[in-house]
Amino acid sequence: MAELIEISDPDDPRLADYRDLRDVELRKNLEAEHGLFLAEGEKVVRRAVAAGFRPRSLLMAPRWVEGLGDVLATTGAPCFVVSEPMAEQVTGFHVHRGALASLERRPLPVLEDVLAGARSILVVEDVVDHTNVGAIFRSGAAFGFDAVLLSPRCADPLYRRSIKVGMGAVFTMPWTRLPDWYGAMPLLSELGFTTVALTLAADSTPIEAAVSGVERVALVLGSEGHGLSPRWEQAADRRATIPMHEGIDSLNVAAATAVACYVAARR
Repeated sequence: MAELIEISDPDDPRLADYRDLRDVELRKNLEAEHGLFLAEGEKVVRRAVAAGFRPRSLLMAPRWVEGLGDVLATTGAPCFVVSEPMAEQVTGFHVHRGALASLERRPLPVLEDVLAGARSILVVEDVVDHTNVGAIFRSGAAFGFDAVLLSPRCADPLYRRSIKVGMGAVFTMPWTRLPDWYGAMPLLSELGFTTVALTLAADSTPIEAAVSGVERVALVLGSEGHGLSPRWEQAADRRATIPMHEGIDSLNVAAATAVACYVAARR
């Protein structure tokens, strides 16, 4: 059972995990140094704990303690109870969903373990916006994809904003970072996946045709601004586009992922 600890001093050092949550660079450094990540909101906290992530601590306003009583009963981590104004003072924003949890990160799994038994995967190159990364995980989970692979420069899917937008999909979707960005496409082809790059390249075919009859598919997605790098675009087995009305040639990467996942799931 979690120990309930009421705190009235916003400078209490026990609240260090929750400070300045809007400062992205500070949080990236702090979370990497201490091997932690933050989950926000009752549903997301529940999903993180249910997925087996170990809480370091929890922070919530008094009115949320009873509702999360079953979660608190399963952990020995402390639960810091603070007023809502103080929670905002510590975190830097209004914690309108009432509860936060600091949880321990796990070592990233090796590529072979992530791909074991996978039939449909997402491969993401240099998507640096945390919101987009969270949305990509959510779409993959919604349409039954089995795993997500990230290039080294992709945003952290365990950053608070990514987790929130993805509604905790990162907790159940196997994922890792690619150990070799340069040779990723040929490697995936060797492992039995047909790599399908979403791109406006001249030889692109409609996504429905590109995935038709494919047994194991890897949808390859590029960055928000420039799309896929020339190397990944050309190294993919197939290039695909989402047909659109005249005058519109592309979608936001998160929206494009949702459409492509929907089509690929019905191949």
